[in-house]
Amino acid sequence: MVAICPDDPDLVDAFDELPLWSSPFGLELLDAVRMRRGMRVLDVGCGTGFPALELAGRLGATGRVVGIDPWRAALARARAKATCHGLTNVELVCGTAEALPFDDASFDAVVSNNGLNNVADIGRALAECHRVLAPGGQLVATMNLPETMRELYGPFAGILREREGEPGVLRLRDHIAARRAPVAETTIRLQAAGFTVDRVSERSFTLRFVDGTALFEYPFVRLAFLEPWRAVPQPQHVDSVMAELRDRLDRAAGHAGLDLTIPFACFDARRP
Repeated sequence: MVAICPDDPDLVDAFDELPLWSSPFGLELLDAVRMRRGMRVLDVGCGTGFPALELAGRLGATGRVVGIDPWRAALARARAKATCHGLTNVELVCGTAEALPFDDASFDAVVSNNGLNNVADIGRALAECHRVLAPGGQLVATMNLPETMRELYGPFAGILREREGEPGVLRLRDHIAARRAPVAETTIRLQAAGFTVDRVSERSFTLRFVDGTALFEYPFVRLAFLEPWRAVPQPQHVDSVMAELRDRLDRAAGHAGLDLTIPFACFDARRP
């Protein structure tokens, strides 16, 4: 065993690269995975490597982890981290959840950390996860729920109702429903794909910002949320709606700050 040098600039570059957004979901997921020696695990939507690299480290040399994601630049980053940390039991593949490039029954477990709810076709993706799982294999997936950021979506709906009436509000509801299904709906989808759902745990965490302006400038919000939000209003209203939303969140924050609630579920299922 060779110690890792803490002064290695590559190590420093790779050490703390994990979006805060991903970690609460991922901790719940990692607790649910039934680890054992020699496991073959697939991480669907692995992004820059979490939790694929964490699983590879925890499973040790006898285990094998494959991460898949369509985001090529993120996979390059994940490969660099795997190399830096000396993880030789992980493979990173460019591809989509709807067309997994693996043989039937290739894996003992499939995990997805807030990834399956962001695919283009969740029914097809779940069917593919079922196909590549060995009989008795475990699926663990975390997903944020429809009540996510209700402190933001409430004012957003109010502004849209004022500017565009009910059609604007309906578009916002569709935006939420497209990526955040209720627990009961996801359970039905899992069962339709052939899974038995053994357990669903629901958790929640809070993101606090000084105000709406800080929220809109937050790097992860700019990366993952801002453009989808801007796609909801009619084009002629986008700038004014977003400005009004920011202002209302600023006022709501007051002196105490702005708290956004992030509820999520962890689904523990298996292929019978």
